[in-house]
Amino acid sequence: MGADTAVRRAHPILFGSIVLFSIIEMCIAAWLTARYNSRHDYPFGSVRARVRYILFCSVWTIVVGSLFLIMFWITAAGSIMTSVAAHFIFLFVTFILWLAAAAAITSSLGGGLSCSHQNFWAYCGQLNAVEGFAWLIWILITFTLIMVIIRGIAAAKSGDGYGGGLVSSEA
Repeated sequence: MGADTAVRRAHPILFGSIVLFSIIEMCIAAWLTARYNSRHDYPFGSVRARVRYILFCSVWTIVVGSLFLIMFWITAAGSIMTSVAAHFIFLFVTFILWLAAAAAITSSLGGGLSCSHQNFWAYCGQLNAVEGFAWLIWILITFTLIMVIIRGIAAAKSGDGYGGGLVSSEA
C-alpha cells in the first residue's frame, strides 16, 4: 500500500507541474508566434517553424495531460485512462515530441543566446525562455515516464498486467 499512496500523491504533483509549465511555454510560444506573424522579424524560417512546433507540443500536453489529471482525480483505479498502458503511451509520445522540440530549438539557437552581447536576435530573452522551458518539460516527462515504467513492472509482477491501474482498486 505504500506504493499506492506515493502514486496518489505524486501523480497530481507531476502532472500538475507538467501542465503548468506547458501553459507557461504555450504563452511564450504563442506570443512569439503572433509577433513573428505580424512583424515578420524572425531571424530564420527555422526558428519560426520550431517555435510553432513548440506551441503545438504545449497545447497537446495541456489538453491530454489535463485529461489524465482529471481522470486520475475522478477514478484513480477504475478507468482505462488511469491504466499503466494509457499513461505509458501518452508519456512516451509526449517524451518524443518534447525531445524533438527542445533539441530543435536548441539547435536553432546554437545552444542558447547571450542576450547582453548581441543585436541580431529579436526577442532573445523569450527565445531563451522557450528553450529552457522545453528542456524542463522534457525532464519532468522523462521522470514521470520512468515512474510509470517502474509502476508498470510492479503491476505486471503482481498479476494486474499493463492494463491495470496505476493504483490498486482496493483503497
